[in-house]
Amino acid sequence: MQIAGFEVIRLTETTSTNDEALQLSRDKSGQSLVIKAQRQIKGRGRRGRVWQSLDGNLFFSVLLEFPLKDLGTLVMAAALGLLQTIKQYKPTADVRLKWPNDVLLNGAKVSGMLLEKGDGEYMIVGIGVNIMQSPQNDEMLYPATSLKAAGINTTADDFLQKYLPILAENIRRKATDLQQEWMKNAKGTGERILVRQNDKEICGTFCGIDENADLLLQTANGIQKILAGDVFYEGEK
Repeated sequence: MQIAGFEVIRLTETTSTNDEALQLSRDKSGQSLVIKAQRQIKGRGRRGRVWQSLDGNLFFSVLLEFPLKDLGTLVMAAALGLLQTIKQYKPTADVRLKWPNDVLLNGAKVSGMLLEKGDGEYMIVGIGVNIMQSPQNDEMLYPATSLKAAGINTTADDFLQKYLPILAENIRRKATDLQQEWMKNAKGTGERILVRQNDKEICGTFCGIDENADLLLQTANGIQKILAGDVFYEGEK
């Protein structure tokens, strides 16, 4: 099945759609693929975390050839596409982007991404969207919600069909255009934030992102460029 130039592969069950995409990247050349699963046994999130794959939610990976040096463009295109898709269902929805690649709905996480390097020139964008349910446990880094909880009624298949054409269009856009639109929809611009990394925490004012989607943080020592970390807004843990 083709959607917006992507060949969509549907699986009943897998360990992780990113695992499937990595294997396919070794066997394919030039094809753009989407691997969607009804169930993931070992879904993965950023920084080694577990992604809870609840029934009715959307789990898929996009596999495409993309220059590694332009990875930031892909990050912005994919995250913006998720926001834009939600807005198609409910234009008035309170949707915000949280650096580096989360989507917030009514202040809670509704979607996240995991980017990994495939074989050759392939990049893998693993995406999870809480369509029907949201995970709730004490170990969660950030509160979660679902589209259903926000009054948006859809299915995983319908969301994917709406998302892929938007993603394809975003990928063709200039990085500067994506950067500007990302900033218009970002949470906490100009506010104090804390960036938690593996071995340290950095506090400062969130200035935005650059064309590579790196976070710009105003600190006492000037503007620092942050490549990785978890963001917490003032008043959050």
